[in-house]
Amino acid sequence: MSAMLLLPAVITHADVPHVLSLFKQTLDQAAAGAPGQVVMLTVDGSALQQFDSSALAVLLECQRMARAKGRAFSVQSLPAKLTELARLYGVDGLLQSG
Repeated sequence: MSAMLLLPAVITHADVPHVLSLFKQTLDQAAAGAPGQVVMLTVDGSALQQFDSSALAVLLECQRMARAKGRAFSVQSLPAKLTELARLYGVDGLLQSG
C-alpha cells in the first residue's frame, strides 16, 4: 500500500508548517488504514514551482516523520533546481527512496 502527498506550487519558510501538517495527516491516514503493514509514503514535487531551501527542510522532516513511524519514504518528480540545491547542501543522498 502507498500514500502520496503532492507538494504545493510554492514552499517558502512561511509555508513549512502547513506542508508538514499535510504530510502528518497523510502519514496518520496511511497508518490507520494499514496497521502493521509497511506503507510507502511518496512526496510528489511535480507541482512545485517556487521554493527556497525550506523545501529541503520539509522533505527531510517528512522523511524523518515517516521513518519514525516505520514507513518507507520516497520522493518523485522534484524540480531539477531543488535536486541541485540538495546536492549543493550535501543532502541529496538522504532523499533517496528507502
